[in-house]
Amino acid sequence: MKISLSKSKFNESLENLKKEYKIYAPVSMPFKGRCSDTDSIRYKGVSSLEEIEFNKKSHFSHKEVLLPMTQVLFHFTEDAYTEPSMEKKKVLVFLRSCDLHSIKRIDQIYIKNGEIDPYYKQVRDRVKFVLMGCEKSFRNCFCVSMGTNKSENYSLGLKLDKDQVMLDVKDDELENYFQGEKVEFEVPYVTENDTKVNIPKGLTGDVKDADLWREYDKRCIACGKCNFVCPTCTCFSMQDIFYKDNENNGERRRVWASCQVDGYTDMAGGHSFRQKNGDKMRFKTLHKVYDYNKRFGYHMCVGCGRCDDACPQYISFSACINKLDDYTRGETK
Repeated sequence: MKISLSKSKFNESLENLKKEYKIYAPVSMPFKGRCSDTDSIRYKGVSSLEEIEFNKKSHFSHKEVLLPMTQVLFHFTEDAYTEPSMEKKKVLVFLRSCDLHSIKRIDQIYIKNGEIDPYYKQVRDRVKFVLMGCEKSFRNCFCVSMGTNKSENYSLGLKLDKDQVMLDVKDDELENYFQGEKVEFEVPYVTENDTKVNIPKGLTGDVKDADLWREYDKRCIACGKCNFVCPTCTCFSMQDIFYKDNENNGERRRVWASCQVDGYTDMAGGHSFRQKNGDKMRFKTLHKVYDYNKRFGYHMCVGCGRCDDACPQYISFSACINKLDDYTRGETK
């Protein structure tokens, strides 16, 4: 069902939805950015269309809605453990096509990878997605090269047209909340990015010895920002927190982790893999555009470009992919 309604009517529908749903969308937060005079755009709860940032790419992805940065798995005492109570409300998330494609990647890891992660699935079963149409490409985006610039797997598709909101309603339950005049339209999507990548083909094990990784030994500072803003990075570490009033009681948490940060590969006995930052960059790059695809049949990277936006050393992941392509074609060592 494709309809058009006014912004005020859309806001009324959101207000009604809030009785059963928590609604999340990218929001611009003034002076909360990397520098004191810059804004930060990240996901927060919203109540109206005016709160949502449509004109800029979010610095952080929707991932923290489905996978909290810090999540309590259970509380424990000397004799027993209890799981925290789960939120009962459903969730509605506004996101762009590349981020919608990233859901498939996260589902693959947490639900379809042999074992089902119960904590993720409890949230995932309650989530529905609103596709925000992209009228233009943003800086560092390369979604067209990754084939993630267009998606059909949404509950609501949204296009803004002056004072009107145009909706493609695919979910039967949501039809009850949104009523308007029937129209014909298509949710907009970009067909070309300024940034383009060539996915390498014919990679072999020799790539681990390529000189191109040594560039990142000094350039990369192993801060992990690229992993934390990425919508497809899903690694975490475990922490046991013991309470001060009784050290036999506490809670177990899982916390986002980064393959770029020192200590990620530490093992018993003081052993550690990939100690050079260039080797960490190699691991991340090949995971995004080689071994994940070899196992599941599609690339992990969705081309959102947030890693390029976030890197304090101005390392371009898209440029790294192109360098890797040059290597496979024998143009570099």
